[in-house]
Amino acid sequence: VGTAKNKNILRTIDALKGISCHLRIIGRLSNEQKQHLVASSLEYTTFENLSDEEMVRMYEQSDMLLFASTYEGFGMPIIEANAVGRPVVTSNVLSMPEVAGKAACLVDPFDVKSIRNGVQMVIKDRGYRDKLISKGYENANRFTASIISKKYAEIYSNLQCHSKSSGK
Repeated sequence: VGTAKNKNILRTIDALKGISCHLRIIGRLSNEQKQHLVASSLEYTTFENLSDEEMVRMYEQSDMLLFASTYEGFGMPIIEANAVGRPVVTSNVLSMPEVAGKAACLVDPFDVKSIRNGVQMVIKDRGYRDKLISKGYENANRFTASIISKKYAEIYSNLQCHSKSSGK
């Protein structure tokens, strides 16, 4: 999901070389990314400007989410894939481990072999894959609108109490 430099498309392509798969990429590819895909001989399809409903269908039609980004402010695709029961392979850096919790296979996004090993583990180990899916549903529940709104209300309440106690 996404094709900006931080989305790590080139290493993702390298990690998938030789694995029988069809890569679905959401976003406009650069010429370098297109050339890399052609050289890899991977089957792929690209999609752009999808509606929310179309994005949900993309997740549902996929076997897993490979999101080996090198940087994310949050990592919404992790939660989206969790919510529809797809196993997630994502990065072990920045916000992604916090967002994924125990509901993803964490890999080093700077190491092609690590990405490849994570994908292969999800493909080959049904028990592990099923555990990620189960944990994914639980993880997605941490981010429902009602839970997030309650957390914001708690923060605002604590700020208000702190402001009153400090005389401001």
